[in-house]
Amino acid sequence: MHKNILVLVIFLMVSVQLSAAASKKCFPSIQARNDSTRIAELDRYWERLNKTVIEGDFEGNKDCFHKDAVIVFASGNNKTSVPISTALEGWKKGFKDTREGEIKVNIELRFSQRIGNETTAHETGIFVYTSTDTNGGNTVRFIIPFEMLLVKRNNKWYAMMEYQKPLATQKEWDALQ
Repeated sequence: MHKNILVLVIFLMVSVQLSAAASKKCFPSIQARNDSTRIAELDRYWERLNKTVIEGDFEGNKDCFHKDAVIVFASGNNKTSVPISTALEGWKKGFKDTREGEIKVNIELRFSQRIGNETTAHETGIFVYTSTDTNGGNTVRFIIPFEMLLVKRNNKWYAMMEYQKPLATQKEWDALQ
């Protein structure tokens, strides 16, 4: 009887070990496939978000954020955290001026870290925001490190939190190439 129990215990232990080993071998490829799908979806999100800024599409930009999103500004003297609705209200004139051709806007984006799963993402990087008035003068350029927390709802990504950190240097921007 003891011999049968011992054989059963050994069999169960070997089965568990083989199962664990098999899942470890399969997990990286499954994870890589999931990551590449998520990254491709998020790349499309960033393209859409940037396009709304470049084209002055206020409503489209608003649609990229969850209604309860928060934005944190950590540069300059006015460090603050506000609901996205407050930030959007402050940006509204810039969107209008861009849409009407009063200013031309460009955004470049580079990532230093992209973490997530099928429905959540935390993206870290730097973006460069440049605006120029219509006569080519008065160019403004900001190099802004950021973190963005996103969720996927109904097959669409939304920003929940954007954290704009203190301004970066050109050297920090160049390091992310």
